[in-house]
Amino acid sequence: MAFLVDPTRRPGPVLAPPGVYAPQADTYLLARALHREEPAPGTDVLDLGTGTGTLAICAARRGARVTAVDIAWRAVLTARLNALRARQRLTVHRGDLLQPVRGRSFDLVISNPPYVPTPPSEPATGRGRERAWNAGHDGRVVLDRICAEAPQVLRPGGVLLIAQSGLSGTEETLERLADSGLRATVSDRAYIPFGPVLRSRLPWLRESGRIAPREENEELVIVRAQRD
Repeated sequence: MAFLVDPTRRPGPVLAPPGVYAPQADTYLLARALHREEPAPGTDVLDLGTGTGTLAICAARRGARVTAVDIAWRAVLTARLNALRARQRLTVHRGDLLQPVRGRSFDLVISNPPYVPTPPSEPATGRGRERAWNAGHDGRVVLDRICAEAPQVLRPGGVLLIAQSGLSGTEETLERLADSGLRATVSDRAYIPFGPVLRSRLPWLRESGRIAPREENEELVIVRAQRD
């Protein structure tokens, strides 16, 4: 059991079964950024990689019309169940990023994608629960696709919010979004102790120069990008 994060309401429990990414520090940081956007009733919101549906439910509670997508059936079913438990209406699709919403456009797109650099000895995108964090050698397998594809579904004035680790190249994200025609900045950041996944990869991360020898904290950032 995890807890639903909504800055405007008392947190409530959400189901986070094995194999579905439970709300963590990056979820909370992105929930705060979502709250700052103040999505009004009727705002069309897209949540890419919804997992438990936590962020999608946060948006729905503000009256937004929310579509959520995840590639894993277990996550899709979990998000639908959590929406029912929260008495919020979501449309949840199974699919690969934007594939289920081709031809549609949105006012706000949010995503907490996989972004953890993955050693060559492990599958680039993982299976089961590892699919929620494994993101290739540089941590950008999914991030690069979002930077290239998400701008295509943003309406004029629309906003894209992405959570990621500093280990997966914040400047690279900003540059790619700028190349896609968006005005991108880092709108929030936090430093947290390394979690279990990063701790298990510390020897490789330090040997490859991604983490300094005595560094013990990970930088999490929210990238905010807006279409003119």
